[in-house]
Amino acid sequence: MTDQLDDFDRKIIHHLQRNGRLANQELAELVGLSTSQCSRRRIYLEQQNIITGYYAQIALSADPAPIMGIIEVKLQNYNDATHDRFVEFLMHEPAVKDIYKLTGSYDFALKVAVKNLDEMVKLIGILSSQNFGVSNLNTSIVLEKLKENGIAIK
Repeated sequence: MTDQLDDFDRKIIHHLQRNGRLANQELAELVGLSTSQCSRRRIYLEQQNIITGYYAQIALSADPAPIMGIIEVKLQNYNDATHDRFVEFLMHEPAVKDIYKLTGSYDFALKVAVKNLDEMVKLIGILSSQNFGVSNLNTSIVLEKLKENGIAIK
């Protein structure tokens, strides 16, 4: 799909990654297209699920769930039933913000956000329960966000 994108599409994506609030007129000027052409391309990119959404970056101090962690998970028996049950839980757990399947020592990396350390302990307890066949967890608490989605945090 991405091999069908031209330089204008790539520029649109680049500028929207840096600032998702750009109006079509501003975006068109940055990219070098007419406003209507730029708008049509943006809509097409959204309809093709190349642009999948927009969001606001929130400072940790303003976040209702300010304790952020990275949890690496190794499953004991990596079979379809265990995997599916584990992923199903992750998809519906509000504290889990991002899920990455990995190669290497761990099977998954999770970015999680909770209100306090007690909630983190509870989440770690659920993840390490026998229901999911987790053999190893490694948890790191984020002390400070320096850069997110390619954008430096001010």
